[in-house]
Amino acid sequence: MRSEELFERARRCMPGGVSSPVRAYGAVGGVPRFVERGEGAYIFDVDGNRYIDYVLSYGPLILGHAHPAVLKALTEVLPKGTSFGAPTELEVELAETIKAAFPFVELVRFVNSGTEATMTAVRLARARTGRELILKFEGCYHGHADPFLVRAGSGGLTFNIPSSPGVPKGTTECTISVPYNDRGAVEEVFGRCGEDIAAVVVEPVAGNMGVVLPQEGFLEGLRSTTKEHGALLIFDEVITGFRVEFGGISTRYNIEPDIITLGKVIGGGLPVGALCGREEVMGLLAPQGKVYQAGTLSGNPLAMKAGLATLEVLRKEMPYRMLRSRTEELAEGMRGAFGRKGIPCVVNYDTGMFSIFFTERERVLNLEDVRTSSAELYSKVFHALLGEGVMLAPSPYESAFLSTAHDGEVVERTVEALEGALRHI
Repeated sequence: MRSEELFERARRCMPGGVSSPVRAYGAVGGVPRFVERGEGAYIFDVDGNRYIDYVLSYGPLILGHAHPAVLKALTEVLPKGTSFGAPTELEVELAETIKAAFPFVELVRFVNSGTEATMTAVRLARARTGRELILKFEGCYHGHADPFLVRAGSGGLTFNIPSSPGVPKGTTECTISVPYNDRGAVEEVFGRCGEDIAAVVVEPVAGNMGVVLPQEGFLEGLRSTTKEHGALLIFDEVITGFRVEFGGISTRYNIEPDIITLGKVIGGGLPVGALCGREEVMGLLAPQGKVYQAGTLSGNPLAMKAGLATLEVLRKEMPYRMLRSRTEELAEGMRGAFGRKGIPCVVNYDTGMFSIFFTERERVLNLEDVRTSSAELYSKVFHALLGEGVMLAPSPYESAFLSTAHDGEVVERTVEALEGALRHI
């Protein structure tokens, strides 16, 4: 198997053989599939196998792989150069598009990743308030910057790393972590040290311990509490931005956070991040203000052009109702398949994203619930589905994603593949 040969080569020249930990299949076992190309809802590995892809680069590819509009945009801009370290018109156009989608956004700063965006958002919050503490939620992942590696999600959860060696103790002492969906815990912390909290940072729909949805009133409560105590509210919409709505969770629920961080979809499959909000906060960034942030490749023309092409398709087609319907159809099909085999599970989903939890619990609302899910059973289902031509994320703690290319036939085929996979478990 050529994937196996490449993995052996990779481990001789790259830590763990990968550029990001979850890709090594450590959580599910076996050899990672090395991908050669993607097309629509499918990816093809170097051994010639085709899979229905529910990884989708962990969320950016809402239009599917190699969408014609995105490819056309890149072929137009690529001959002109890849990076200039200077302003371009494309940056302005993408910032204007983002502003139009979020009624309260006045300024946008582009960076190269979600990690950079959330890291800078926290720096801004501390500068704005003159405070040091931040409050986050267990199982939520906001990138691999030092302040966030406290009971984090994504790879940190997959490998059971609540924090990371190399992170100074003083850094994590400024981070408070409480259970997701627990308004009482938030109120207790603010009652104790609210005058020292600079910001609350939250995934409004958690996507890095699997999909965990906010309970009614949870997000509104965060907005009310932060305003009362003079702290900033940061919505990390790196995953949900332009995936669940044209805009995101903040536009769906009409909640105005002080800062929104974006990524993934707004780059159309290329590395990108952004933070945005009102001028009274965003204007603190240099060179307008004194809060320093910089990036050589920030706003590079390839990412800007791919993002513009993606958002233009989304704006014209507004596929969100259809995408939600397909997601619901797939979730219900999966529930039915597991139910017929007597396998207890919870399938959480929002528009274009879902997660399977193999648990006896009726609902999954926080990290404690997530941890009751059987990682062993997930691994078995993962490999059985690979054998049927369906690829999920190689970790029970990552979300799965749909694109507009995942049509009814693809969804039907996925449910059939799952039923076939379960016969082998």
